[in-house]
Amino acid sequence: MENGDERQIIELLAKPETQRKAFEMVVRLYSEQLYWQVRRIVLTHEDADDVMQNTFIKAWNHLDTFRNASKLSTWLYRIAINESLDFVRRHKTMVTVSTDDEEAGIANMLMADRYFDGDETEAQLQEAIASLPEVQRTVFNLRYYGNMKYSEISKILSTTEGALKASYHIAVKKISSYFTNHD
Repeated sequence: MENGDERQIIELLAKPETQRKAFEMVVRLYSEQLYWQVRRIVLTHEDADDVMQNTFIKAWNHLDTFRNASKLSTWLYRIAINESLDFVRRHKTMVTVSTDDEEAGIANMLMADRYFDGDETEAQLQEAIASLPEVQRTVFNLRYYGNMKYSEISKILSTTEGALKASYHIAVKKISSYFTNHD
């Protein structure tokens, strides 16, 4: 989205008479990219749908808190990531990976998910990512899949670029190690 388009949507969001229509535009514009970021954190389609619904409800209910200090997309990502992490914390068993218990593995769960369109290698990658600590997992997903710059991730996660680079580097090493140890 171009900056001019975003400014126009923000202006429409600020007016009570155009707010609902502008928010519908926001949902249409950002749903897919937010969905995939959420999906990589919570893993299943159904859970991602629930988190997305909560994300947009929270965004709608807190439109008045958007200060235009960051991009609208950054604000939405922050809400979506926080909602995803809250969901994972509430459902801790979803991301507990037991590499010894093949039956309970995330790779097997994903391969059984009718909405999962990856192959077994992608499922194993998701299992490796899920085994990462929360911060490393989030940074890896935003950087690797979201192709985000560290400066933008820094705004979303409210941390320094240096800390993000270190987290990403460690995450990549752990994922590489995961594949080396599971061959």
